[in-house]
Amino acid sequence: MFTGLVEKISKVNDISFNSNGAKIFFEADFDDVKLGDSIAINGVCLSVTSINNNIFCADIMNETLNISSLKNLKKGDEINLERAMKLSSRLDGHIVSGHIDCISKVKKITQDGFSKRIVFDCNTDLIIKKGSIAINGVSLTVSDVNDNEFEVSLIPQTLNDTNLKNLKNGDIVNIEYDLFAKYIQKFCSKKQNNITLEFLRENGF
Repeated sequence: MFTGLVEKISKVNDISFNSNGAKIFFEADFDDVKLGDSIAINGVCLSVTSINNNIFCADIMNETLNISSLKNLKKGDEINLERAMKLSSRLDGHIVSGHIDCISKVKKITQDGFSKRIVFDCNTDLIIKKGSIAINGVSLTVSDVNDNEFEVSLIPQTLNDTNLKNLKNGDIVNIEYDLFAKYIQKFCSKKQNNITLEFLRENGF
C-alpha cells in the first residue's frame, strides 16, 4: 500500500519490451529497499527484481502494460517513485493500492493564481467532488467533476515534487480511483441496494 505522496522524481535508465512483458531500470537512493519490495512507479505497484548500487530493476507483466501508461515509457522519461508505506508513518495522502484502474488523457490546463487546474477525460462514476484520486501515483483532491471528465488543482509544491509539472494537453496518465469508492460500488451492486435496518445491524452499523 502507498499514500500517494511521491518521494522522488527519477528517470528511466533503460526499459525493454518483448512479448513476455517489459523490464524497467531506474535510479534511486533508497538504501532500505530489498529484493521483492514494492515500489510505485507513476502509481503502478511493481516488485524490485534486482539492485545494483542505486540502480533498481522491476518486471512489468503484459497485464500491467495493457492497463497503464507504462507501455509508453522510454529511456530518459521522468517517473514518480514511492516506496510502500510504513504502518508507523502518518497517512498524509490517502490509501493507494498501486493497482491502476484506467488511463486518462489531459483535456485542458489553465493557470489559476499560483495553482494549475488540469481537466482529465475519464469515466467519473467513482469520482466525487472533494474526493480523493491518484494520478500517476500522486494523491490529489478532485476540485470539480462532470460527465466523463474531472478536474484537479495543483499547488506549486506538488508541481515541483512530481512529474505532473510536465503534463501537456493530450498526455496520458495513470488513474487509480479511491479504494473505498470501489468497494462501496461492489457492495451495493451485490446487494442491489436492498439495504434494511436489519442488514445494517448484522454488518455492525
